[in-house]
Amino acid sequence: MIESTTTTPSDFYGGSRILLEGIIDEFLSCIGMIRRYQKSQTGWDPISSSTSRVKSPESMREKLIRDGLEPTLQNALAHEHDAAGVRLICPMVDDVYRTAELIRAIPDVTILREKDFIAHPKPNGYRSYHLVLSVPVFLSDHKELVRVEVQLRTIAMDFWASLEHQIHYKASHEVPDCVVGELRECADIISQTDQRMQRLSKQIRCMEDKKD
Repeated sequence: MIESTTTTPSDFYGGSRILLEGIIDEFLSCIGMIRRYQKSQTGWDPISSSTSRVKSPESMREKLIRDGLEPTLQNALAHEHDAAGVRLICPMVDDVYRTAELIRAIPDVTILREKDFIAHPKPNGYRSYHLVLSVPVFLSDHKELVRVEVQLRTIAMDFWASLEHQIHYKASHEVPDCVVGELRECADIISQTDQRMQRLSKQIRCMEDKKD
């Protein structure tokens, strides 16, 4: 069973870290196979790159406290869904939705939560597609179901989100409304660029299909 107690930040996850790291490895291995198969069938890889992490003990404790929960491992695993996280960066918007479809088709994977922040951006302009999955990890004598949060973004969305995070991280006080407004405007411009790049990609593919 997953451990449910902890004391210091350094051992917050205890033996459960093996499961969290294992679920990331298991999921990325499956994604790697999907990418290879898609490229062999279509000539197009729907994913440009990926990153992953186990949420730091400090960040998890802070999140639990913000959510009004005691900062324990039991609460982290029972009430939070992003202890294990994977980010998939896709070339185009269509690739984000295609990848989400491919993830839905993975055997034994259950989607617990799904949010489309591309069709419905956050007020600050943030765009991404979020999935919370329950994925089995097979151990020597039993199977554990572990949750992993998957974020799917285009390259452009990831560029904006990374810079937006840096601006807020470096700010010593609350970011002024004028800056927040400009960030939202930049997000809208980037979204428009994503759509234009998508159209250009489709035009080029149509031209290539006609040649064949």
